[in-house]
Amino acid sequence: MPETVENGLQRLILDTARQLLTTTGYAQLSMRNIAKTIGYSATSIYLYFENKDELVHALIDEGVDLLYERLVEANDSCAVPQDRLLAMCRAYVSFGLERPEYYEIMYVLHPEYIKRYPAEKYRKARKNLELIGAAIEGGRVHGPSADMDSFLAANLVWTQLHGVVTLLSSERVDKRIDPDQLIEGAYQHILRSLGIRDLGISDEVVEKRS
Repeated sequence: MPETVENGLQRLILDTARQLLTTTGYAQLSMRNIAKTIGYSATSIYLYFENKDELVHALIDEGVDLLYERLVEANDSCAVPQDRLLAMCRAYVSFGLERPEYYEIMYVLHPEYIKRYPAEKYRKARKNLELIGAAIEGGRVHGPSADMDSFLAANLVWTQLHGVVTLLSSERVDKRIDPDQLIEGAYQHILRSLGIRDLGISDEVVEKRS
Protein backbone atom coordinates (compact mmCIF):
# COMPACT_ATOMS: atom_id res chain seq x y z
CA MET A 1 0.00 0.00 0.00
CA PRO A 2 1.50 3.42 -0.95
CA GLU A 3 2.69 5.61 1.94
CA THR A 4 0.24 8.38 1.05
CA VAL A 5 -2.69 5.96 1.29
CA GLU A 6 -1.52 4.70 4.67
CA ASN A 7 -1.23 8.25 5.97
CA GLY A 8 -4.70 8.94 4.62
CA LEU A 9 -6.12 5.93 6.44
CA GLN A 10 -4.47 6.94 9.69
CA ARG A 11 -5.94 10.43 9.34
CA LEU A 12 -9.37 8.93 8.63
CA ILE A 13 -9.13 6.74 11.73
CA LEU A 14 -8.20 9.70 13.94
CA ASP A 15 -10.90 11.97 12.54
CA THR A 16 -13.56 9.27 12.88
CA ALA A 17 -12.52 8.43 16.43
CA ARG A 18 -12.61 12.13 17.38
CA GLN A 19 -16.15 12.47 16.07
CA LEU A 20 -17.37 9.28 17.72
CA LEU A 21 -15.80 10.22 21.06
CA THR A 22 -17.69 13.48 21.22
CA THR A 23 -21.00 12.10 19.95
CA THR A 24 -21.28 8.64 21.53
CA GLY A 25 -18.73 8.86 24.35
CA TYR A 26 -15.65 6.92 25.39
CA ALA A 27 -17.56 3.87 26.64
CA GLN A 28 -19.13 3.32 23.22
CA LEU A 29 -15.91 3.85 21.30
CA SER A 30 -14.34 0.66 19.96
CA MET A 31 -12.03 -0.37 17.18
CA ARG A 32 -14.92 -2.31 15.69
CA ASN A 33 -17.20 0.74 15.63
CA ILE A 34 -14.50 2.88 14.07
CA ALA A 35 -13.82 0.22 11.44
CA LYS A 36 -17.53 -0.11 10.65
CA THR A 37 -17.87 3.66 10.26
CA ILE A 38 -14.97 4.02 7.83
CA GLY A 39 -15.60 0.77 5.96
CA TYR A 40 -12.37 -1.00 6.90
CA SER A 41 -11.60 -4.05 9.01
CA ALA A 42 -10.65 -3.64 12.66
CA THR A 43 -7.32 -5.26 11.77
CA SER A 44 -6.48 -2.23 9.64
CA ILE A 45 -6.86 0.04 12.67
CA TYR A 46 -4.62 -2.14 14.84
CA LEU A 47 -1.83 -1.56 12.34
CA TYR A 48 -1.72 2.03 13.58
CA PHE A 49 -3.01 1.89 17.15
CA GLU A 50 -2.60 -0.89 19.69
CA ASN A 51 -5.83 -0.04 21.52
CA LYS A 52 -8.34 2.76 21.90
CA ASP A 53 -6.42 4.39 24.74
CA GLU A 54 -3.46 4.84 22.44
CA LEU A 55 -5.84 6.30 19.89
CA VAL A 56 -7.26 8.76 22.41
CA HIS A 57 -3.77 9.76 23.49
CA ALA A 58 -2.89 10.45 19.86
CA LEU A 59 -5.90 12.77 19.61
CA ILE A 60 -4.87 14.56 22.82
CA ASP A 61 -1.37 14.97 21.37
CA GLU A 62 -2.79 16.52 18.21
CA GLY A 63 -4.92 18.93 20.19
CA VAL A 64 -1.97 19.93 22.38
CA ASP A 65 0.13 20.63 19.30
CA LEU A 66 -2.62 22.65 17.62
CA LEU A 67 -3.16 24.76 20.72
CA TYR A 68 0.58 25.27 21.18
CA GLU A 69 0.90 26.53 17.60
CA ARG A 70 -1.83 29.09 18.24
CA LEU A 71 -0.27 30.25 21.50
CA VAL A 72 3.17 30.62 19.92
CA GLU A 73 1.71 32.56 17.01
CA ALA A 74 -0.14 34.86 19.41
CA ASN A 75 2.96 35.36 21.53
CA ASP A 76 5.17 36.11 18.54
CA SER A 77 2.69 38.58 17.09
CA CYS A 78 3.16 41.01 19.99
CA ALA A 79 6.21 43.21 20.40
CA VAL A 80 4.98 44.66 23.70
CA PRO A 81 5.21 42.21 26.66
CA GLN A 82 1.94 43.46 28.19
CA ASP A 83 0.08 42.49 25.01
CA ARG A 84 1.23 38.87 24.91
CA LEU A 85 -0.99 37.42 27.59
CA LEU A 86 -4.09 39.04 26.12
CA ALA A 87 -3.20 37.66 22.69
CA MET A 88 -2.73 34.17 24.12
CA CYS A 89 -5.99 34.36 26.04
CA ARG A 90 -7.75 35.19 22.80
CA ALA A 91 -5.96 32.34 21.02
CA TYR A 92 -6.93 29.86 23.74
CA VAL A 93 -10.63 30.75 23.71
CA SER A 94 -10.71 30.80 19.91
CA PHE A 95 -9.19 27.34 19.80
CA GLY A 96 -11.66 25.98 22.33
CA LEU A 97 -14.69 27.36 20.51
CA GLU A 98 -13.49 26.59 16.98
CA ARG A 99 -12.16 23.09 17.70
CA PRO A 100 -14.69 21.78 20.26
CA GLU A 101 -14.03 18.09 19.55
CA TYR A 102 -10.34 18.40 20.29
CA TYR A 103 -11.05 20.59 23.31
CA GLU A 104 -13.49 18.12 24.81
CA ILE A 105 -11.06 15.22 24.38
CA MET A 106 -8.19 17.23 25.85
CA TYR A 107 -9.89 18.80 28.85
CA VAL A 108 -13.39 17.39 29.40
CA LEU A 109 -13.13 13.62 28.87
CA HIS A 110 -12.85 12.12 32.35
CA PRO A 111 -9.32 10.76 32.89
CA GLU A 112 -10.46 7.71 34.86
CA TYR A 113 -12.04 6.34 31.70
CA ILE A 114 -8.76 6.05 29.87
CA LYS A 115 -5.29 4.75 30.59
CA ARG A 116 -3.10 7.22 32.49
CA TYR A 117 -1.62 9.86 30.19
CA PRO A 118 2.11 9.08 29.86
CA ALA A 119 4.47 11.36 31.81
CA GLU A 120 6.46 12.35 28.74
CA LYS A 121 3.26 13.40 26.98
CA TYR A 122 2.14 15.39 30.01
CA ARG A 123 5.45 17.25 30.01
CA LYS A 124 4.79 18.17 26.41
CA ALA A 125 1.29 19.42 27.27
CA ARG A 126 2.75 21.46 30.14
CA LYS A 127 4.59 23.63 27.60
CA ASN A 128 1.33 25.40 26.85
CA LEU A 129 1.07 26.55 30.46
CA GLU A 130 4.76 27.41 30.60
CA LEU A 131 4.31 29.65 27.57
CA ILE A 132 1.45 31.45 29.30
CA GLY A 133 3.55 31.66 32.45
CA ALA A 134 6.37 33.34 30.54
CA ALA A 135 3.94 35.92 29.17
CA ILE A 136 2.72 36.63 32.70
CA GLU A 137 6.26 36.97 34.00
CA GLY A 138 7.22 39.36 31.24
CA GLY A 139 4.14 41.51 31.46
CA ARG A 140 3.47 41.99 35.16
CA VAL A 141 4.09 45.51 36.35
CA HIS A 142 2.04 45.88 39.53
CA GLY A 143 -0.74 44.36 41.59
CA PRO A 144 -1.20 42.09 44.62
CA SER A 145 -0.21 38.96 42.67
CA ALA A 146 3.08 40.38 41.42
CA ASP A 147 5.03 37.90 43.52
CA MET A 148 2.93 34.86 42.64
CA ASP A 149 4.76 31.97 41.00
CA SER A 150 4.27 32.36 37.25
CA PHE A 151 3.35 28.70 36.69
CA LEU A 152 0.69 28.87 39.40
CA ALA A 153 -0.57 32.09 37.83
CA ALA A 154 -0.71 30.37 34.44
CA ASN A 155 -2.84 27.60 35.93
CA LEU A 156 -5.21 30.18 37.41
CA VAL A 157 -5.51 31.85 34.00
CA TRP A 158 -6.19 28.44 32.49
CA THR A 159 -9.03 27.74 34.93
CA GLN A 160 -10.73 31.01 34.03
CA LEU A 161 -10.36 30.51 30.29
CA HIS A 162 -11.50 26.90 30.59
CA GLY A 163 -14.60 28.08 32.42
CA VAL A 164 -15.41 30.53 29.64
CA VAL A 165 -14.95 27.92 26.89
CA THR A 166 -16.95 25.18 28.60
CA LEU A 167 -19.82 27.47 29.59
CA LEU A 168 -20.14 28.87 26.10
CA SER A 169 -19.73 25.48 24.42
CA SER A 170 -22.39 23.90 26.61
CA GLU A 171 -24.67 26.95 26.23
CA ARG A 172 -24.84 27.44 30.00
CA VAL A 173 -24.41 31.21 29.92
CA ASP A 174 -27.43 33.28 30.95
CA LYS A 175 -29.15 34.69 27.88
CA ARG A 176 -29.02 38.16 29.41
CA ILE A 177 -25.23 38.12 29.10
CA ASP A 178 -23.70 38.84 25.73
CA PRO A 179 -21.07 36.15 24.96
CA ASP A 180 -18.59 38.72 23.65
CA GLN A 181 -18.94 40.75 26.83
CA LEU A 182 -18.36 37.64 28.91
CA ILE A 183 -15.20 36.79 26.97
CA GLU A 184 -13.80 40.33 27.04
CA GLY A 185 -14.71 40.69 30.70
CA ALA A 186 -12.80 37.51 31.50
CA TYR A 187 -9.73 38.82 29.68
CA GLN A 188 -9.83 42.10 31.59
CA HIS A 189 -10.33 40.33 34.90
CA ILE A 190 -7.30 38.15 34.21
CA LEU A 191 -5.08 41.05 33.17
CA ARG A 192 -6.05 43.23 36.09
CA SER A 193 -5.77 40.49 38.69
CA LEU A 194 -2.22 39.81 37.51
CA GLY A 195 -1.24 43.46 37.34
CA ILE A 196 -0.88 43.46 33.57
CA ARG A 197 -2.08 46.57 31.80
CA ASP A 198 -4.28 45.87 28.80
CA LEU A 199 -2.98 47.98 25.93
CA GLY A 200 -5.59 46.66 23.49
CA ILE A 201 -8.80 47.87 25.14
CA SER A 202 -9.11 51.09 27.13
CA ASP A 203 -10.81 51.27 30.50
CA GLU A 204 -13.48 53.48 28.92
CA VAL A 205 -14.37 50.80 26.34
CA VAL A 206 -14.43 48.08 28.98
CA GLU A 207 -16.79 50.11 31.16
CA LYS A 208 -19.14 50.72 28.22
CA ARG A 209 -19.20 47.01 27.35
CA SER A 210 -19.97 46.02 30.90
